[in-house]
Amino acid sequence: MTDARYMALALQLGRRGMGRVWPNPAVGCVIVNHGCIVGRGWTQDGGRPHAEVVALTQAGEAARGATVYVTLEPCAHHGKTPPCAEALIAAGVARIVVALGDPDPRVSGRGIAMLEQAGIVVEVGLMADQARADHAGFLSRITGRRPFVTLKLAGTLDGRIATASGESQWITGPLARRAVHMMRARHDAVMVGAGTLRADDPALTVRGLGITRQPVRVVVSRAAKLPVTSQLAQSARDVPVWLCHGPDADVAAWVSHGAVSLPCALRAGQVDPDAMMRALADAGITRLFCEGGGMLAASLLGAGLVDDLVVMTAGRAIGAEGTPSLAAMGIGRLVDAPRFALHDLSRLGDDVMSHWRYVA
Repeated sequence: MTDARYMALALQLGRRGMGRVWPNPAVGCVIVNHGCIVGRGWTQDGGRPHAEVVALTQAGEAARGATVYVTLEPCAHHGKTPPCAEALIAAGVARIVVALGDPDPRVSGRGIAMLEQAGIVVEVGLMADQARADHAGFLSRITGRRPFVTLKLAGTLDGRIATASGESQWITGPLARRAVHMMRARHDAVMVGAGTLRADDPALTVRGLGITRQPVRVVVSRAAKLPVTSQLAQSARDVPVWLCHGPDADVAAWVSHGAVSLPCALRAGQVDPDAMMRALADAGITRLFCEGGGMLAASLLGAGLVDDLVVMTAGRAIGAEGTPSLAAMGIGRLVDAPRFALHDLSRLGDDVMSHWRYVA
């Protein structure tokens, strides 16, 4: 195998931690000695142990003189665990191939410098673009103080998410719904607006995939006048529920049920999207999956906060009297509309899923 193939394996391993390791990055690591893989690892649930430590433990003495492939610069600071750079030095590895440097000020080149000072050959940049995509949430939180945001819209051919009477279950089919559960599992948190909570009373958990570690469930509501009889409130002690609300909202009832209060500044009478993202990032969220509704989706798009857009389209048409997938955005010129480029297109039974990426 070549360096690129070993790094591709490390990236694949790292993805296993997506949605499970926040606030840490989902790192993968492969250790190779004399052409044989002697250690593999990825960052474990909750962010510890780190991928390098897992792989080194597996490799044991076989790590001495080996080459290590890791998807992000090994950490150099003492936190809840000792630095991975120190562990790699102590193991006696000879060469380290790093996909991407770590912009965290506590690391940011220090890990690489520490390794090189110990006489280890370090090469940086192999498959950096793929690593950058995989670590997009962590990078966004560190450099932009906001999580990487994926917005999911599911509707009819004419962009409606419910009939005039409010009926919406189910517009898309079982394969599309299963895909949504898989996407939830790969994100740290799932977000909806107050209108969606009132209309659908969603659980927002990952079901049918054998997943035990659930994403944080986030509800955005300026006044937080939400029914505590909802599934979210009633299960808040079992699966985390966070409320992003205005500074004067009364959230005592929800907090008494186990929810976490995240007060945010207001903008134009609603929760400020930028302030909300800062609050979530400060709380550790790196990857956020937004499932609507229309007002929340429009506010995120209007604020330029949507990085990936996933659209589930069913072969139905409801007409203008149905509920649109997006609320008004106040766009008068086409040039001002957020622009996305098609990344992927797939068929899910009778539905189509299109994946779009924001174009700056």
